[in-house]
Amino acid sequence: MTDDPRDPLAARKLQLTRRRFFGLGARAMGAVGATGGLLGRASLAALLAGETSAARSTRADAPRASGPHFPARAKRVIYLHMEGGPSHLDLFDYKPGLRQRFDQDLPESIRGGQRLTTMTSGQDRFPVAPSLFRFSRYPNRADGAWVSEVMPQTGGVADKLCIVRSMHTEAINHEPAITFFQTGSQLPGRPSFGSWMSYGLGSANANLPTFVVLISQGFGNMQALSERFWGSGFLDGRHQGCKIRSGANPVLYLNDPDGVSRGDRRRMLDAVAELNEAEARRTLDPEVATRIAQYEMAYRMQMSVPELVDLSDEDERTLEMYGPEVRTPGTFAANCLLARRLAERGVRFIQLFMRGWDAHDNLPKELRDQAAAVDQPQAALIRDLAQRGLLDDTIVLWAGEFGRTVYSQGTLTEANYGRDHHPRAFSLWLAGGGFQPGIVHGATDDFGYNVTENPVSVHDLHATMLHQLGFDHERLSHRTQGRDFRLTDVFGEVVHDLLV
Repeated sequence: MTDDPRDPLAARKLQLTRRRFFGLGARAMGAVGATGGLLGRASLAALLAGETSAARSTRADAPRASGPHFPARAKRVIYLHMEGGPSHLDLFDYKPGLRQRFDQDLPESIRGGQRLTTMTSGQDRFPVAPSLFRFSRYPNRADGAWVSEVMPQTGGVADKLCIVRSMHTEAINHEPAITFFQTGSQLPGRPSFGSWMSYGLGSANANLPTFVVLISQGFGNMQALSERFWGSGFLDGRHQGCKIRSGANPVLYLNDPDGVSRGDRRRMLDAVAELNEAEARRTLDPEVATRIAQYEMAYRMQMSVPELVDLSDEDERTLEMYGPEVRTPGTFAANCLLARRLAERGVRFIQLFMRGWDAHDNLPKELRDQAAAVDQPQAALIRDLAQRGLLDDTIVLWAGEFGRTVYSQGTLTEANYGRDHHPRAFSLWLAGGGFQPGIVHGATDDFGYNVTENPVSVHDLHATMLHQLGFDHERLSHRTQGRDFRLTDVFGEVVHDLLV
């Protein structure tokens, strides 16, 4: 290779950006010595392969995996994340024997020296706080499911729910725990579940993002929500989640300014695309292709999003099913209905965040308020999907990032208590997508503190959901920084007992 800029290899060397040089160089190092040269033929192939093609860099579809590994039971996911960590002991894990243990110290044999947060590690004692709420046994396909009085509508669809009472996680604080649930790692920077789905399955609707995020404000203590919870990490930026907001502008900066017609916008995008395509050919930077694709998506969303959020075509019976808050944008009820509409339109991953479940004190009131906001809408979502034939190929997941402690945080009274974070055991439920309906899986001890039967880890949950979506979780991977990364990292097993 000469230094003559007319030489194509020399010209290419000069065009590399610093970021691109180090990225390609890292991938090429593995080929050093393969043929005796500094880079060798294999390394040169690595430099010239794949994304270095300007044609590939500027194409409209995002780089993605080759598709499912086997026939899938599910096509999409609706993930209802209860941010803050709802109390399993007050919702789905009935422990009537705790009433006889009110204000007794939690036995050390149960706690076993397990990790505590700094919020309760300094307490002189750990008094047992039985739930104030009554539970009812709702019919399912086994011996019934015990559900709290604050969620009667959810209990009413117990025959469709796969309730898991034996979840456990690694993180004890919100930020790493949510990150772990969303990305499979406590450390920031990995792609979220929705991004992996977009990467694996691709888009089913060119006019809407593959991954959409909806956020509802709660009534209790609310933790911050980082946008990296729906970020694409090291995957192409087109796989990140798109947040749809409440109010007049569901997506920021989507509408054209006054005086700019749709034709004007089209001509503007065409001119910008020409400049970006030239930049992509010059720099070989794949992020330029992402920019082009996102501009085009925004243009198409100018038509698709207003139609999506316009509920005038919903009949009155459907609106009543979701509850009185359904007409208020941003409420959990409104977002559950939007989730169904997104599912109908082929969106692969729909993420709802319901904030406010972090009940360190005043739990009885906060839990009632939180449950009142979600109970009817989430049950309506299950029924609505079922009646439209969508539940069979949609996985609905309801989960927080961890559970709550059996002992009271702060002062315990007959009418009030709080609960600290508890990663060792908690409950969640799934519906549809080939998960067994009407069952309860796993169990905890008499204090709801430790898993005693059929433990399920976060990695196991992810592996099982990916299995239903047609993926071997060990094969859905992306190579970066010299190794293959995946949602389940190097862990996870499919829990076949949860599946039909």
